[in-house]
Amino acid sequence: MQAGIKPLGNERVWLLALLLPTLFGLLFGALGSVLATLGISLMNWDMLSAPTWAGLSNYTGLLHDDLFLKALGVTFAFSLMYVPGTVALSLAVALLLNRKLRGMGFFRTLYFMPTVSSAVAIGLVWSWIYGKDRGLLNYLLGLIGIAPVSWLGSQNALYSVVLVNIWGAVGTGMVIFLAGLQSIPRECYEAASIDRANGWRRFLHITLPLITPSIFFQTIITTINSFQAFEYVYMLTRSANGASNAPTLVFSIYRNGFNFFRMGTASAQAVVLALIIMVLTVCYFWLERRWVVYD
Repeated sequence: MQAGIKPLGNERVWLLALLLPTLFGLLFGALGSVLATLGISLMNWDMLSAPTWAGLSNYTGLLHDDLFLKALGVTFAFSLMYVPGTVALSLAVALLLNRKLRGMGFFRTLYFMPTVSSAVAIGLVWSWIYGKDRGLLNYLLGLIGIAPVSWLGSQNALYSVVLVNIWGAVGTGMVIFLAGLQSIPRECYEAASIDRANGWRRFLHITLPLITPSIFFQTIITTINSFQAFEYVYMLTRSANGASNAPTLVFSIYRNGFNFFRMGTASAQAVVLALIIMVLTVCYFWLERRWVVYD
């Protein structure tokens, strides 16, 4: 069995020289930023004066910070709606587009376009759609006699932002599920046809078990994205005083860091956010051994 290609002689020197830029970027770009965040979270620093040691006070202060606790609750509520909504809708779109029909490439491109579009541009378009006085949605509701709705008000802002985020994430999920669907051997469906299994039974007993690796991967990616939601929250719900009707944790980090210049508090919140994502990821990998089918 071939063990792989190994560098010989001077090739090892060239290999190390070519890898140095990547290693340098990983060391200072990724690990360096993590260590810097951990260090700043233990200090009081407003970016104008010298930082002072704060110890764990930035972390203990979060327990009594109403804005942080509200952002934490909004983020979990956002995730509970966003993750199942994105996974289910992406799978439904992938099933519809996993057919050999004329023009299918056009529809796949159409669904993927939000993924490669500017979040700022999309946010501006949805601001117009959600507008209370001149928005498209309220105009359509007015045609059937329904009073205007404050889509981005305090009562509906979270649902409206979740909807936009799901719409923007369906393209990526569709691609992941399409790859999983097209890797299923055709012999499985042919055997099911011989047994006269209908479409629902083929989906339940063949398709769904064999795409559990795609569901697992998409669920992890979607969960991480849900806890990092910021662009559409900022574009759609930010008010004149810098607050939000649906403040997520990342929005709270941004506001503490660049509105209030409390870099220590912002860094402590970022560390807490990273720990939450790590715990959830570990739980997902524990569930993977029970529910994901690779054979």
